[in-house]
Amino acid sequence: MATMEDFLAIEKIAMAGHLRHLPPSIRVWQAVTSHARHAHTDYDSLLEEGYDQESARHFVIDDINERLVLWGCKRRLEEE
Repeated sequence: MATMEDFLAIEKIAMAGHLRHLPPSIRVWQAVTSHARHAHTDYDSLLEEGYDQESARHFVIDDINERLVLWGCKRRLEEE
């Protein structure tokens, strides 16, 4: 289950100016996955180690999906 800290962080991301033009369902999905990626995976560490965004996202997709399961989300990220 998501914590109040997670909820507030996701809400802050969803209300950010760069997402506000999107429909609410897309804006929230972007905020949820972004928060999960940055707060609950090694994504940022991988970027610091020199991995590009696409590679870093590949390595953390399973961790993000596990977090989505814990939060009760039925939707999952897929490799592109």
